Amino acid sequence: MSQNERTFIAVKPDGVQRGLVPEILSRFWNKGYKLVAIKLTLANEDLLREHYADLTSKPFFPSLLSYMLSGPVLATVWEGKDVVKQGRVLLGATNPLASAPGTIRGDFAVDMGRNIIHGSDSVESAEKEIGLWFKKEELVDYKPTLTSWIYE
Repeated sequence: MSQNERTFIAVKPDGVQRGLVPEILSRFWNKGYKLVAIKLTLANEDLLREHYADLTSKPFFPSLLSYMLSGPVLATVWEGKDVVKQGRVLLGATNPLASAPGTIRGDFAVDMGRNIIHGSDSVESAEKEIGLWFKKEELVDYKPTLTSWIYE
């Protein structure tokens, strides 16, 4: 896996409203991943329909759409070695009740309909999601001074 692999992580409206943003950001930073884009936004229906295109036929889609439109979303892009897979580990299982303690969902969520956070499930979906939520010029390329203390 490349150090330049990127993933899309979104703190959903419940995570933002509950004030969990600093805790969530710190978990990725403390792991050693590099933040390359961040913005607080009110997602519109068109963006959400495209983001969740694979779920539009599911019976829970209308409630998912309503939930994601209910408040601000913190959209972020993180970069680092195996960040897609490791990001999913940090998030925990989609169903918070199946999430291990120490994961974001395991520590802060109870109900699947309020599971706090979204993370890309593959490098391909990460590229697609990053392109939906961010313009290319919004992604910042830089080398953190701590890189040599994180990677061999």
